[in-house]
Amino acid sequence: MTHAVSVGIGALSVEDVVAVARHGAEVAIDQAALGEIAATRERVEELAADPTPVYGVSTGFGALATKHIPEDMRAQLQVSLVRSHAAGTGPEVEEEVIRALMLLRLSTLCTGRTGVRPVVAETYAAALNAGITPVVREYGSLGCSGDLAPLAHCALALLGEGEVRVRGGEIVPATEALSAAGIEPLVLREKEGLALINGTDGMLGMLCLAIADLREAAKVSDIATAMSVEGLTGTLSVFDEDLQELRPHPGQADSAYNIRTVAADSPILAAALDSFKANDVQDAYSIRCTPQVAGGFRDTLTHVTTVANRELAAANDNPVVAKDGRVASNGNFHGAPAAYVLDFLAIVVADLASISERRTDRFLDPARNRGLNAFLAGDPGVDSGHMIAQYAQAGIVGELKRNAVPASADSIPSSAMQEDHVSLGWSAGRKLRRSIDGLQRVLAVEILTAARALDMRDGEPSAGTGAAVSALRKLVDGPGTDRYLSPEIEHSVQLVKGGDYVEAVEAAVGQLR
Repeated sequence: MTHAVSVGIGALSVEDVVAVARHGAEVAIDQAALGEIAATRERVEELAADPTPVYGVSTGFGALATKHIPEDMRAQLQVSLVRSHAAGTGPEVEEEVIRALMLLRLSTLCTGRTGVRPVVAETYAAALNAGITPVVREYGSLGCSGDLAPLAHCALALLGEGEVRVRGGEIVPATEALSAAGIEPLVLREKEGLALINGTDGMLGMLCLAIADLREAAKVSDIATAMSVEGLTGTLSVFDEDLQELRPHPGQADSAYNIRTVAADSPILAAALDSFKANDVQDAYSIRCTPQVAGGFRDTLTHVTTVANRELAAANDNPVVAKDGRVASNGNFHGAPAAYVLDFLAIVVADLASISERRTDRFLDPARNRGLNAFLAGDPGVDSGHMIAQYAQAGIVGELKRNAVPASADSIPSSAMQEDHVSLGWSAGRKLRRSIDGLQRVLAVEILTAARALDMRDGEPSAGTGAAVSALRKLVDGPGTDRYLSPEIEHSVQLVKGGDYVEAVEAAVGQLR
């Protein structure tokens, strides 16, 4: 079990989010945060007793913000808000996304700026620690006012309504899951329903998970490139450190370092050097320019992480209880900052997959693969080798290019034109998750193909590339007559997603950047 994550007034990290969402780490609320929550709640109680209407406390919401709600109807107002906004539809959203969303909503509650009672935060934490994950549907969020429908489904579960899964089990009624965990259902008071559903937690959760996945994918891409350089008997000289210094992008330098390190001292490349100098002079762009493409990918990820860290430090409720005690409407729930970078990542993911597919394709063409069989087939004509594996890559890359069209460039007005500009950041996050899966599959096929090529060459691969081949060969046999290929691709995909390729290579050559 991963160590417990402390949730308090300070910001969570990307690593904290991944630990709770993906690895089941428990959460513990900092006592100072509970004190701040309680102090702020006292101010909300004062305003609730005041005859002057206060938005979110004693009024309706959105386009109904001017309607004053009598005191005896305010509890019903909060419950009605949650029930009516739990209006998602479509396929069920992945458990790790919902756990990330829940942790981030808890983090906002713990800033002490939302006006809820301590019991609301404590109940949220208890549900997370009990492994209770509300069933949330794909469609329902416009990314403004935050991820309303997904958050409302989570809030509904805390009331003992709706459906949940417990640690990935079958769908059960929320009231049953809360009872089994010894958790009392929440009874909402002023402001609390609104505080539970108003924020960018879903899109930010997907962003944090994406950052973790893409940090790993950056290393996998460099490993795949090193294997392709070696398998195609190219040259490592273009990755020399001094050449990267001429264009001083940090990501480019890191990518080139990794490629050099993984393919260093390759007997295959040493044996092919004279032939390369005499016949080829330089490699194609998909080989030679990889540090520039993969480096741009890395530098984009650095920028995105900066945005994510700022969002992780945010209280994005509306209205908020400001530090001077006033309840203030604001626009911090708008998902634009997260939406933009989610879309930015979709662009660079598509391009990194595209260059990987181009390297794979070179292996299959005898006019370009420097002496290997057509399609790396055992008996070309009788066998098709990896011909259709590249088709699968091409199909994925086509989808990734479509996914690179930004969601955040669109906006559909809602709530009787009160919410007349929305971010669609949730949509950006959903398509990015599909794109990341696609990138991982494209890289997996490149490694599968490059490993086959290396086994068909005379001589031994480098220590780094050899480690990747050995990891694959534990699950997939080497070259031979045609076999059922889909399971072999899936084995390689799991080695990418599980971090096995990176782990094997780093054990052989040291830490990659």
